[in-house]
Amino acid sequence: MLTESIFFDTLRQGLWIATITSVPILAAALVAGVTVGLFQALTSIQEMTLTFVPKLGCIIVAFWMSMSFMTETLVSFFQDHLIPIIVGG
Repeated sequence: MLTESIFFDTLRQGLWIATITSVPILAAALVAGVTVGLFQALTSIQEMTLTFVPKLGCIIVAFWMSMSFMTETLVSFFQDHLIPIIVGG
């Protein structure tokens, strides 16, 4: 039986896993955005594609590099926490 404490604990752990798995992508986007913003401020170039393309590239590279970490984290969360709750164990 799913009690309130189990529900809220599982929800808390799920939100924490979502935060942990999103940190590499958000950090890459932040670094790329600050770098491009600084470059634009120094050179007075206000091109919209100059902000979008480097961020997208950094996000894709960060996702590709951290994909195994994200997969392992999500699979272990499902196997250790969600599947036993669904099965009833």
